[in-house]
Amino acid sequence: QVQLVESGGGLVQAGGSLRLSCAASGRAFSNNRMGWFRQAPGKEREFVAAISWSGKSTYYADSVKGRFTISRDNAKNTVYLQMNSLKPDDTAIFYCASGRGLPITVATAYDYWGQGTQVTVSS
Repeated sequence: QVQLVESGGGLVQAGGSLRLSCAASGRAFSNNRMGWFRQAPGKEREFVAAISWSGKSTYYADSVKGRFTISRDNAKNTVYLQMNSLKPDDTAIFYCASGRGLPITVATAYDYWGQGTQVTVSS
């Protein structure tokens, strides 16, 4: 059964940090690029970050560059999103995704999705 399970969301003050995790079943992780997307209330789902299967290539939305870091541990079938210097505008449900399609910043390029974890940043 293909499954992606996110964790690590919560409430944090502006300027704080959170680390999201996404645990994946084998078929959802093996040889796939992993990505993080987010969706704020009333807005469309948007790309946040992605990482190649090897971990050697990473990609970020301009809005999070320098603040967020994506990484993966293939031995643990887990991908992480370290979020620093959080802003109220980062408030959203964060989704983990897995896939091999292109372009990497588009949701339709990903085949598997988690249920999401809420991140709320207070001012």
